[in-house]
Amino acid sequence: MLEPLTAEHEAGLARAADDPEVWRWTNSVISGPDDFHGWMTDALAEAEAGVSAPYAILNSATGAPVGSSRYLTLRPEHRGLEIGHTWHASSVWGTGVEAKLLLLEHAFERLGCMRVEFKTDARNERSRAALLALPAKFEGIFRKHMVVRDGELRDSAFYAITDDDWPAVKSELTRRLEAKLQGG
Repeated sequence: MLEPLTAEHEAGLARAADDPEVWRWTNSVISGPDDFHGWMTDALAEAEAGVSAPYAILNSATGAPVGSSRYLTLRPEHRGLEIGHTWHASSVWGTGVEAKLLLLEHAFERLGCMRVEFKTDARNERSRAALLALPAKFEGIFRKHMVVRDGELRDSAFYAITDDDWPAVKSELTRRLEAKLQGG
């Protein structure tokens, strides 16, 4: 399940994020409650400013927060956006099908997007495999794309799904979600 991120999600998300591996490939350095509170404050400020739309990802069975994702790089004039700043508790890695389906469905079917983009650290094999499994199309590596933690340079791998791709992607994600719900 997804819900727009609110301050009420902070305690549950902080528990879900209490594993350094969650943050390995992100630009955030989270090493305790104060760092997480700063992350949360920044996410809510971006939402208030209209530069991103952050969501809490909730466990469908329990309602407990298990991660977060955002719409960012909002380009309504070009009918596009990016889905990013995504993280999940390590206990639910590999189970993000429902959240991606909901985010993509909203982007294409309600917001009228013709392009949804994703980027990840080029070295993040787990994330890259998950994007290909959507299936999103790999569009290339932007070398020295970002300066991240402590001045480290990051190459970013870019992926996208267009409105032309969306029916097949939706079908695949729906199939995977149904298989998951049936225990397969």
